[in-house]
Amino acid sequence: MYAVILTGGKQYSVKVGDSIYVEKLGVEADSEVTFDKVLAVGEEGAVKVGAPVVEGASVVGKVVKNGKGKKLNIITYRPKKGSMVRKGHRQPYTKVEITAING
Repeated sequence: MYAVILTGGKQYSVKVGDSIYVEKLGVEADSEVTFDKVLAVGEEGAVKVGAPVVEGASVVGKVVKNGKGKKLNIITYRPKKGSMVRKGHRQPYTKVEITAING
């Protein structure tokens, strides 16, 4: 069984046992999180597609850890002015392991 969920403005196709990296959620590690915005649920031969979400469907996951991604270096350069600014950015994420798909 698989499902398509919506979280953090992105869509993820998940199965039980998958580990996904989503935009940071406000939960602690080793706690459970429930995704209610399920866009599609399916198994072999039968697919339920929501308009926009499937009623009564949910995906349950366990938060493995919260962290930050690799550093991105941003350089702003102004030609002929002798001006350059270096900045860095690390996007926060939450690693979730999918434990159950209901619906």
